[in-house]
Amino acid sequence: MRIRADFTRPVTLDTTALPWQPSPDGSVLRRMLDRIGDEVARATSIVRYPPESRFPAHQHPLGEEFLVLDGVFSDEHADYAAGTYVRNPPGSGHSPHSDGGCTIFVKLRQMPPTESRFARVDASAGSWRAWRNLQRLDLFDADYETVFLAQTGPGEPVTLTLADTGLEALVLAGGIEIDGENHGPLAWLRRPPDRAPAITLAADTRVWIKTGHLAAADEGIQAR
Repeated sequence: MRIRADFTRPVTLDTTALPWQPSPDGSVLRRMLDRIGDEVARATSIVRYPPESRFPAHQHPLGEEFLVLDGVFSDEHADYAAGTYVRNPPGSGHSPHSDGGCTIFVKLRQMPPTESRFARVDASAGSWRAWRNLQRLDLFDADYETVFLAQTGPGEPVTLTLADTGLEALVLAGGIEIDGENHGPLAWLRRPPDRAPAITLAADTRVWIKTGHLAAADEGIQAR
């Protein structure tokens, strides 16, 4: 299976317009944003756990990262409330479930095999850095990728010009402008590393952003 698998092309999606598709066990639903592979896949998805749903125990040979969008996501290690970013490195595993239901944005099999760091960042308790009408919360940083949240207040819009290493973003609240187009909550976009993208965040906007990871994207490695 190949879904939006050409990383040299820009992609912009209104994820709310995509159909929910059942996982193999039938209880957990997902919206597939990009994918290389079948059930074992390099994948980016929005996943919904209905109340009292569970997913079978499994390993992550090339890692997993996710952001809880609503509800509470749980596994045998902890409960993760909305706004929590979790990064499980290659070789980790868990048995996920949700008692009350939740929705997560998740990326699978996209880490280098040598990565070993776990990350658990609660946006409500994180160390945000402020600059004018922008706040930034760093979620993960390495020489091959950077992940952070950017948030504006009720004042003027803020334009971010990022490094020319590719960009992926998910609008969590408010709206953004990129390439002359406006996009609202749960818009997902990916831009290849061929130009420095400028993103304008409207007032009262929060966006999840990842940079650097597309510069070294290699289907043969990341789809293993």
